[in-house]
Amino acid sequence: MANHLTLAVAGSRKTQGLVEHCAALAPTRRVLVVTYTQRNQHELSERLAKAIGLQTNVEVMGWFTLLIRHFARPFLPFVFAGRRVQGFDYEGLPNRFATGEERFFNPSGALYAAELGKLANLLVEQSNGALFYRLESLYDEILVDEVQDLSGWDWELLEKLFTSRIDIRMVGDIRQSVLSTSPRSRKNKQYAYAKALAWFLSKQRRGELEIQFRNTTWRCTPGIASFSDTIFNPVWGFPRTESLNEVTTDHDGVFLLAKRNVHAYVERFNPQCLRVNVRSGTAFDLNYINFKVAKGATYERVLIIATGPIATFLQRGKSLDPGPAATFYVAVTRAQQSVAIVLDKPGQSIIPYWEP
Repeated sequence: MANHLTLAVAGSRKTQGLVEHCAALAPTRRVLVVTYTQRNQHELSERLAKAIGLQTNVEVMGWFTLLIRHFARPFLPFVFAGRRVQGFDYEGLPNRFATGEERFFNPSGALYAAELGKLANLLVEQSNGALFYRLESLYDEILVDEVQDLSGWDWELLEKLFTSRIDIRMVGDIRQSVLSTSPRSRKNKQYAYAKALAWFLSKQRRGELEIQFRNTTWRCTPGIASFSDTIFNPVWGFPRTESLNEVTTDHDGVFLLAKRNVHAYVERFNPQCLRVNVRSGTAFDLNYINFKVAKGATYERVLIIATGPIATFLQRGKSLDPGPAATFYVAVTRAQQSVAIVLDKPGQSIIPYWEP
């Protein structure tokens, strides 16, 4: 089977696995590595440069760049004769009732990011095989990093790519589904964010995809790994995380932290402070990073400002909804050695408090 997906926990070296895969290939093997965020693109480019040097058979590209460069620019005449791509509009949206060209182009002729996936699918269908023939002549493999970030019409496009002669290899972590290529799209809404697991499993049942689960983390100490497994409701059926972090310090694991002790904790351990957004944690003058922005990063220690749902989860054991669960999972699993969660009242939680 040419279509493979690896679903791996945080800290399992997913990106490094892609780099090692590319390094092991023959230099004649033409590979495209695709990911959504610019941060991931930069990290992949740097790691590949160190691993394979000046080899030109491996190319790194953003998801939207792929759709513009290899779908929209060369094949736009199949749908809109005489039109050319005049730019890329990431923030804009077409009129709700727009049809035809106005659905895909803003008044300046730039393509709407929100409709790019739909346009790419339309071009595949209207090109009568020419688009995939060209793509197959350019690449033997397409590797997709952080595949859980895809959404909307991108799932339709990925399914079409499964039928091509190109080997499709993907890596991701459903539990870190906090970003989206099409956050406003209603297409395939049932597979948005963490619900993408259902889409992958349906393709596996149909024999279109082979899924491998990797549940070992080199980042998180055993206590953090075990706690991270409790964040998602057990009905999701995620395998238990195994920690390969054997480093021990005088402060390892997960702790609750009373508000009165926050500044003493920060002075003692110098953690990276994380919050869900700018409205959270305003009571403390700390150097914050938002949960979603921290995705992909690693810190020795983190301090987390609990939101209302996180507090209820800790105090009463009420399961988090998929979205809040994913952002909290991202925050917790940034840490190697310790996680401190700011919460005054423990409720039913058995997590110990840190005291100065």
